[in-house]
Amino acid sequence: MFRIIEGDFKNNNYSDESFLDNWPMLYILENGKQAYIGESNHAKTRMLQHSTSEEKKIFDKVHFIYSKMFNQSVTFDYESKLIQYIVADELYTVTNKNSGIADKQYFEKKKYDEQFEALWRKLQREKLVKHSIEELENSDLFKYSPYKELNDSQRNAVEEILKKIGDESVKRIVVNGMPGSGKTIVAVYLMKYLADNEKFQDRKIGFVVPQISLRKTMRGIFKSIYGLSPSQILSPSDVAKNRYDILLVDEAHRLHQYKNISYMGTFRKNCESLGLTTEADELDWILKQSDTTILFYDSKQVVGPSGIGFDRFDKKMEGYFRQRVICYYTLLTQMRVKGGNDYIDFVRSLLNGECSKPYSPENYDFKLYADFKLFEKDMYEKENEGGLSRMLAGYAWPWISKDDKSLKDIVIQNVPRMWNHCTEGWVITEEAIDEVGCIHSVQGYDLNYAFVILGNDIGYEKNTGKIIVRPDYYFDKNGKRTATYDELLEYIKNIYYVLMTRGIKGTYLYACDDSLRDYLEKYVEVKQ
Repeated sequence: MFRIIEGDFKNNNYSDESFLDNWPMLYILENGKQAYIGESNHAKTRMLQHSTSEEKKIFDKVHFIYSKMFNQSVTFDYESKLIQYIVADELYTVTNKNSGIADKQYFEKKKYDEQFEALWRKLQREKLVKHSIEELENSDLFKYSPYKELNDSQRNAVEEILKKIGDESVKRIVVNGMPGSGKTIVAVYLMKYLADNEKFQDRKIGFVVPQISLRKTMRGIFKSIYGLSPSQILSPSDVAKNRYDILLVDEAHRLHQYKNISYMGTFRKNCESLGLTTEADELDWILKQSDTTILFYDSKQVVGPSGIGFDRFDKKMEGYFRQRVICYYTLLTQMRVKGGNDYIDFVRSLLNGECSKPYSPENYDFKLYADFKLFEKDMYEKENEGGLSRMLAGYAWPWISKDDKSLKDIVIQNVPRMWNHCTEGWVITEEAIDEVGCIHSVQGYDLNYAFVILGNDIGYEKNTGKIIVRPDYYFDKNGKRTATYDELLEYIKNIYYVLMTRGIKGTYLYACDDSLRDYLEKYVEVKQ
């Protein structure tokens, strides 16, 4: 089905195969460490063009990929796929730019998608790639790649944002989007595009990641992407020390106020160094320290009093709106969860006590368990099938194992479990499969399957038909100190909303509260 023919790029020496002159083809230029992936209808002519480019003179070999089934739509599609997967494979550092990569439909695309796996296996046999597609799709580098194929909503936002930044007509940009709508993908895509664009070469650009848990992961990704650097990944405190031309802020709802945080001394010093009082917050630091700011925000993911809620965020943006230097964009398409927007809408209804009919998604595994042993058993089975299955929970148990690792934090139906031993990069640690992740260890991450425990911090009141929360069963001290009941209700519902939108292929629920389980059984299929 596929032929791979090696050529001597350095000496411009190629075979006499006729298809090298006039046929849609793919090619990989490489020098043992770096690679460039391309496509052309006239492969030899394209090599002559590349040989005059300073950027391409680093390569000495080329691998032409031929198939009689290729047409230009296929080679365009496969070129994008090869870039994504070869970047994640990390055998080579890929030098391609990411402009123009988009999710394009064409005749019989589904068939060609399936045949791409055969091409990848051929590349493995030729020692041009190392890992399987399944392994790569579980990697953070693949999930957050700046070479992702953008959907229409994402591509339109990117094009508009780049235009606004380019003509400097707008200084503040807000990108809204539900969990899984691709906010981080758009942010990383923009970062790579700006790094590759000569117009922005002299600009100081940073990428702010508020969560400690995600910062280490993003630094590892930036280290593996040609043209990006781990030093570009910043904490809010890093921003307080330097000015930037452009700052992109991922998960801006996780920026903090001077409220219910463990680093009040550092926070106070940062405010003082910037000439601000502690009435300011980390968003103020970022706005003060950057000429242009791109904020990726979702008010439904604010999970505690220290976060930047909608009212506070909106008030800060109001002044820029009056000055006409702000633009808003919304990502509308669900990209993570295979249940799509319908599943996201159902989760919202479920947590608001507003369901009206049972829900059984066609392309998504969604079940409720009454037997916790079966819940745990199925998680291990899913992990063995494809990895990245994790048990998650609301903060409904104290963290007693923090100081004594011999203790178990959570015991349900005589089954003991331990909280996440760390927050930074917990999802990909070896211990994670035997632990339970809290909100601070998983927000911003993708899983294949999420096994979510709804603890006794959330319940259901049959008399009123309302979702309730129980402050005495919520053990995140900073998460509830200073919060009113209504605020805590919102935070805890937001936590479960985030946990229930981590799973790409499925979400499974176990409810500790009997009344809540009775309520869920009316709308969610029960696993027997």
